[in-house]
Amino acid sequence: MHVNTKKLAVSGLLMALAVVLIILSGVLDFNTLFFLAAAAFFVGIIIREFNLRYGFAFFVGCLLLGFILAPQKLYCITYGMMGVYVLAVEGLWQYLGRHDRLKGRKLIFHIGKFVVFNLMYLPALILFPGLLFAGEISGRMLLVFWLGGQAALFVFDRAYEYFLIRMWGQIREKLFGRG
Repeated sequence: MHVNTKKLAVSGLLMALAVVLIILSGVLDFNTLFFLAAAAFFVGIIIREFNLRYGFAFFVGCLLLGFILAPQKLYCITYGMMGVYVLAVEGLWQYLGRHDRLKGRKLIFHIGKFVVFNLMYLPALILFPGLLFAGEISGRMLLVFWLGGQAALFVFDRAYEYFLIRMWGQIREKLFGRG
């Protein structure tokens, strides 16, 4: 049996950091979404460095540890949705990368990100508004919250791309060397 120790060490360290961020999201309420998004970014790192299956296992491990250790279990659901989004986007990216003859891959990728997000966000917004907001919500307010979710998706997506390309690229060089 061959064990890649560097792979194991990096993924173990990132899992520990992700779980600490999930826990901090419940302790320091002023930065909840920031911490949860940062924890979800680690799923993308593992996928890019190793593969989608390993990234899925990493995500499940982080989610289970988060549910066990985090004081705010509802935040684990938010982390779960962010992690599923990252898994789906990275899976779509890999799929489109293998089909280079497909026309309009960039457009398909952006539409796919929008669809994946809304497949998770709209049911939460419509079916469980009591979890998100207190009181009755009108149709107009649902539209406002839907638009706000789209703006949040845009910010999350840009931050994710920046983190993976710029920040992780620099850290990766120090961990693995060039190449």
